[in-house]
Amino acid sequence: MIISRQKKHENIVEYILYMWQIEDLIRAYNFDLVSIEKEIISQFDLDQNSIQEMVQWYDDLIQLMLSEKVEEIGHIQMLVSIVDDLSKLHLRLLESEHNKEYQKEFQELLPFLRDLFEKVNSKEKSTIEIFIETLYGILMLKLKNVKISEQTLEASLKISAFLSLLSKKYHLLENDKDFLI
Repeated sequence: MIISRQKKHENIVEYILYMWQIEDLIRAYNFDLVSIEKEIISQFDLDQNSIQEMVQWYDDLIQLMLSEKVEEIGHIQMLVSIVDDLSKLHLRLLESEHNKEYQKEFQELLPFLRDLFEKVNSKEKSTIEIFIETLYGILMLKLKNVKISEQTLEASLKISAFLSLLSKKYHLLENDKDFLI
């Protein structure tokens, strides 16, 4: 909860990745708030009010995941909407006269994008969703201590840098109504 708030204001893509981890964590604990409180929340050095706030945050997420029927796969609608907003912004930036740097950065990713689209084999997913899923997949591999090829690591660094740029544009747009797209 504390981390999610910070990430949401600093880097929206990191926020999405973090929240996807939390969704998977909730699934791993079989939506059992008592276990999450005992195994996860208790690890934080927080006052009683903050602990209660964190318990409530997890409980709210659990209830949301259950009500939105994403117990096994998928993401809560709020996160899906943010990814969709990022995808729409990405397309607007690609068409803009004011964002040549952004367009150049994206052009450099096209070779990686072709490979990713072949691996994903989904025409329903946006480029941005595929990029975020790629970073999440690599993060999960790292957590499992799976060896990652140099080519994959290179691609992930470039994708990460590009998504960081998109995140900055997103926050500029959120905070500055005069931001030129």
